[in-house]
Amino acid sequence: MHNPDPLLQHLIEQQWPTAQAGGHFFALPGLSGNSIHVQTEQGELLARRAPLQPIPFVDRQREFRVLRKMRHASLGPEPARWYQPWLLQSWLAGTVLTPEQFNQQQVAVLALLQRLHQQPLTGYRLRLTPLLQRYWQLCQQRHWRWQHRLRRLLKQGEPHPLRLAPVHMDIHAGNLIATPHGLRLIDWEYAADGDVALELAALCAVDGEHEWDWIAGYAQQNQLNEKVLTRQMRRWQPWLQLLMASWYQLRAEQSHDPTLQQLARSSWQDL
Repeated sequence: MHNPDPLLQHLIEQQWPTAQAGGHFFALPGLSGNSIHVQTEQGELLARRAPLQPIPFVDRQREFRVLRKMRHASLGPEPARWYQPWLLQSWLAGTVLTPEQFNQQQVAVLALLQRLHQQPLTGYRLRLTPLLQRYWQLCQQRHWRWQHRLRRLLKQGEPHPLRLAPVHMDIHAGNLIATPHGLRLIDWEYAADGDVALELAALCAVDGEHEWDWIAGYAQQNQLNEKVLTRQMRRWQPWLQLLMASWYQLRAEQSHDPTLQQLARSSWQDL
């Protein structure tokens, strides 16, 4: 594809002053659709654009700052530059894990997760209450089940964190790259400080078939009681379920994508 934005070319030339306009640009697949693989003679970058339509909590400047805080932990890409609306970061050479590899490499994934959760707090707190309220405000179609669940959760209040730590909040096979230096995480747009039990609940929402293996492995690795961890995850699951349904609903309305529309319908049926 051609360079979609002259500002992006300007930022690349600032990063590499000798870079020519003849670089190669490749749009990457993904539900958000805002990432471009940039190849030049000087090197490769990932360019992530701020969404054209608002997605609650997604902020490329925060993403840049979180990555900068994590840059010595060997967890993900190196942040290169942020200038509204573009975030430039290093390109991670490697292969994206398949769901089968994700399960086969559970020990390595848990080790990566443990390293993330041991990092100093980022200073950006993830709170689901205002996040869910913002989704409600932005969406055009609002199911009665949504209103009922939202009211009930807001009345209960968010669970008190079992253990507060930096969390990624989008850990699944497609966001893990097997590099020559080990596994690395990509797509840090939802990363912030949150409950480790919420992170694990989000991981298990994607891979529920192996839930007990993930819980047992994480509890053992982090010296947590399995029952206590499981109980805390159960507290977060209704919040997470509504958050996922809200995300699908908003993105389906914004993109008119049939896959997202089907995911939104399925999510509301699950409620």
